[in-house]
Amino acid sequence: MDGETARIVAEREAFMQAVPLPMLHVGPDMRIGVANARAVVLLGPQAVGRHFGLSLRQPALVAAIEEVMHGGEKQHLRCNLSPSAHEVVYDITVGPTPGGGALCSFFDVTEQELIGQLRRDFVANVSHELRTPLTALLGFIETLQGPAKNDANARERFLGIMSREAERMTRLVRDLLSLSRVESQERMRPEGVVDLSGLLASVLTTLRPMAEQAGVTLELTGGSAPVKLRADADQLTQVFHNLVENAVKYGTPGKLVTVSIGREAALPGSPGGAVSVAVRDRGEGIEAQHLPRLTERFYRVDTHRSREKGGTGLGLAIVKHIVNRHRGRLRIESEKGQGSTFTVVLPLG
Repeated sequence: MDGETARIVAEREAFMQAVPLPMLHVGPDMRIGVANARAVVLLGPQAVGRHFGLSLRQPALVAAIEEVMHGGEKQHLRCNLSPSAHEVVYDITVGPTPGGGALCSFFDVTEQELIGQLRRDFVANVSHELRTPLTALLGFIETLQGPAKNDANARERFLGIMSREAERMTRLVRDLLSLSRVESQERMRPEGVVDLSGLLASVLTTLRPMAEQAGVTLELTGGSAPVKLRADADQLTQVFHNLVENAVKYGTPGKLVTVSIGREAALPGSPGGAVSVAVRDRGEGIEAQHLPRLTERFYRVDTHRSREKGGTGLGLAIVKHIVNRHRGRLRIESEKGQGSTFTVVLPLG
């Protein structure tokens, strides 16, 4: 390598090292001549000096580099690479360089892809949840306008079913609006001051008639003294209303649902200590493989049972976002046959 060539290579390497993206240069000899630190992490140190096809094994990427190396125009493509245990999606630009060769830059769009997939899944789930009751309503309306037009018994039965399906759609729309509102406020710290003990006592008073009807007893422990914390009273009411209502629905008749207030070590970023509220039922429990996914939108352990009990599949997703807004933590513990405990930990001060 003569002095001028060495200078060009050094300048190219210095430029590439300053770029905060993986970047590499394929020389006229078809070998990777220069790779910045991020590209070395992506491809491994053994990539430099090797033929590019041995390190870049995506057919579309290899074809793009070959196209540019043979005088073609700049190429843009999207590829999935697996530099570690998980797959990463990159937008890749391949362009010609003076003196021959091709310069490749990699822009990580994994998060954008994930957000796009989540959005598509969300739309599909909402469409599915609405399609079922809408189909039922349209079918019953058609029947009432036709064969059952003068059948009083059928009319009463069908109207009852139509009412339940309409209520189901109303609950779904309400929860969707609530989820949207909570997500929009997630980065805004609450400004109010709430007495947690009083709030929980109020929630239990509201839900006690429902619990009595289900044959479940509600019990509050540790709530004798006021517990003041910075919070949004309406949102915390929504959190504990949801958790206690779920405990009643999925608990066992004749058993207790216990709501316990306790103290916890300080959460990161909140040196003033923390308070925990544990809602425990004595129901069937949840198998371990379901626990990590319970706060996903529309995720249900038992879809049919959840719908029968009026669930939309959004309640725990709303709980998670509200707890996040309050800089808290949500813990879920359950064992099949032993019931479940949902614990909300909130910073004090």
